[in-house]
Amino acid sequence: MARIRDLLMVSVLLLLLSPVLLMCALAVRRSSPGPILYRQRRLGLHARPFTLLKFRTMIHDAPELWNRDGSAYTGADDPRVTPAGRILRKTSLDELPQLFNVLRGEMSLVGPRPDQVEQIRFYTETEKRKLEVKPGITGLAQIGGRNNISWERRKALDVEYVDRQSFWLDLSLFARTIPYVLLRKDIHTDGHSPSPRATTSH
Repeated sequence: MARIRDLLMVSVLLLLLSPVLLMCALAVRRSSPGPILYRQRRLGLHARPFTLLKFRTMIHDAPELWNRDGSAYTGADDPRVTPAGRILRKTSLDELPQLFNVLRGEMSLVGPRPDQVEQIRFYTETEKRKLEVKPGITGLAQIGGRNNISWERRKALDVEYVDRQSFWLDLSLFARTIPYVLLRKDIHTDGHSPSPRATTSH
């Protein structure tokens, strides 16, 4: 049932948002050299890796920056982010290509946000329960503080979603995401200290 719902909703969204997707692609292309899409291996259902799609918001081959707790750095003053990338992040339009991840069955519209594959080493046994369902584009953590709450809190909300998941909860979270995105709430991480690591492209 959830899969049929996702397919129907994604088909409608892709049709309606196709002009927006095209404009975003052109903005990324003109903003800086490099690919339009950013591809990164993420943890999927039962920890199976899949390739997450996003519009590239950083300079090509930008170094990764991590917070000390193992979460990715998303500060407001990040020098790696391109001019177009700042707009895409503020409006969350960089996430739109994940509709194709949903279409391919790798993600759901609602569910825990997928972490990078190597971040599983920071999970507790309880936190690994978030991998019992497909990752989503939005979820409890996204309307409960997003990047402005600790990674531990986000993972706890992801596990709470696994325990509470239902059609009506998904519908509620999807509806609440729209004003949350429009208000551009909790986009950046506050109060974390990043440290550089291996080079990748965004």
